[in-house]
Amino acid sequence: MKDVVRANFDDSVPAYEAYERRTGQFETLARLLDAELRARADADLRTVVDAGAGTGASSRVLAAGERTERVVAIDVSREMLRAVGRGDGDPVQADVDRLPLVDGAADAVVFTASLFLVPDPAIAAREAARVLGSEGVVGATAPLGWVTAEGEGVFDGLERESRSPTGAEEVRAALEGEFDVATGTWRFATTAADVRRFHAIPAMAARLYPRLPPAGRVERARELLEPLSGTVEQRWLWVVGTPS
Repeated sequence: MKDVVRANFDDSVPAYEAYERRTGQFETLARLLDAELRARADADLRTVVDAGAGTGASSRVLAAGERTERVVAIDVSREMLRAVGRGDGDPVQADVDRLPLVDGAADAVVFTASLFLVPDPAIAAREAARVLGSEGVVGATAPLGWVTAEGEGVFDGLERESRSPTGAEEVRAALEGEFDVATGTWRFATTAADVRRFHAIPAMAARLYPRLPPAGRVERARELLEPLSGTVEQRWLWVVGTPS
């Protein structure tokens, strides 16, 4: 499973960056999550672990935080990490459920758009608890899907549903098992065209057609989503936790 996820993201860098340039989605999620983290932290977030940093959109936001001295940008994909900009974070290829830090070394662990991609988020949550100091804070987001103006799910009536490897409720439960948490939902206006752009990323098209090769799954996703039009709403769960 992890090897598949790594390969999917290695193949996704150009499309991933194109989607982010168009929408700013991952930077927006990081900015909102960073605000929730800092509102609940009992100490300065000097050392921050960006767990699942991708190409560094979230690392840039976290590195700009007040009194933040170091961002450790961790991702399983070496190709993704090549895009992390100098000064945005220290890129480290590693698994989020085996963080390369000693106990208590971090002030924050941030899963901006990554915890729902791991097969067992409870393991990653325990790792976050291990590397956090006693006044540390953890945060994560997970997608809740897209809804039309009529209140219907974008994928209702289609032959496929866009599924994460791990559902949002599993992400919430994993963090609740280790931390005292606060949660909420963010809603973003977007377009059907950007839903298609999201699924033009090979790693995201795998949510629809996981058994097809990258080019094949992207093409099938394009065909599936071609009838969509107009404005839709994208929803994300956020969870922020502090040590119990």
